[in-house]
Amino acid sequence: MAETAAETPPGEMPIVRFSGVSKFYGDTLILDNLDLAVPAGQKLAIIGPSGSGKSTILRLIKGLEPYQQGRIEVAGMPVGEKAGGGWFARRDAKRRHVVGMVFQQFNLFPHMTVLGNIVEAPMRVLGLRRAEAEARAAELLASVGLTGREAAYPRQLSGGQQQRVAIARALAMQPQVMLFDEVTSALDPELVGEVLGVIRALSHESGMTMLLVTHEMNFARDVADRVLFMEKGRIVEDAPPARLFTDPASERTRTFLRAVLER
Repeated sequence: MAETAAETPPGEMPIVRFSGVSKFYGDTLILDNLDLAVPAGQKLAIIGPSGSGKSTILRLIKGLEPYQQGRIEVAGMPVGEKAGGGWFARRDAKRRHVVGMVFQQFNLFPHMTVLGNIVEAPMRVLGLRRAEAEARAAELLASVGLTGREAAYPRQLSGGQQQRVAIARALAMQPQVMLFDEVTSALDPELVGEVLGVIRALSHESGMTMLLVTHEMNFARDVADRVLFMEKGRIVEDAPPARLFTDPASERTRTFLRAVLER
């Protein structure tokens, strides 16, 4: 049984809850009867080997994929709707903007400027006036260190700059929960630090709930309140970073950390 770190206080509804969630790709089990509760404001890092179900957790929270068993709730709302024996993603953008997500790939619109990429969704989905959306975009670009690049196109930016624009774009929707899925994996090594620095500052300065899938162990130790180690779709260990990284309870966690930290 996984060691549990931060339990949700009695009477307080977690902002993210998985209850007995199982997810399959064909006959392959990806998440195995997963239970998980994330209190509002918590910074949760998810680590583990490839194929352990880490990124799938984020994609299900965002409503990007169906799941076959259990129930997922975000901010008290079910993610997905019951159909054919499983829960399937809603096509309701206004509900889904509660969750912001930054992916491994930058996914910026290449035909739009930096400013256009950031203001498009707030105007279309949230109904913001252009002046309001642009003012918010300017604040966010300043926070990610890209003031003055509003008129640039993605092709004119480095990978690190594009990922910082992607972070600003997600934040422009004013989400309650932010998801980061291996956001440095597509970057050249010298650009990793600038992106991690932006996320580190966001984690320290905001009260936003954040879930981060990462292979950057020092980064997870620094930003997270709680760390999950996963394997084969299950939580092997769930503990504060100070304990998980220095004295893990599971031998499997110790083996994984030795392999990753000694590379």
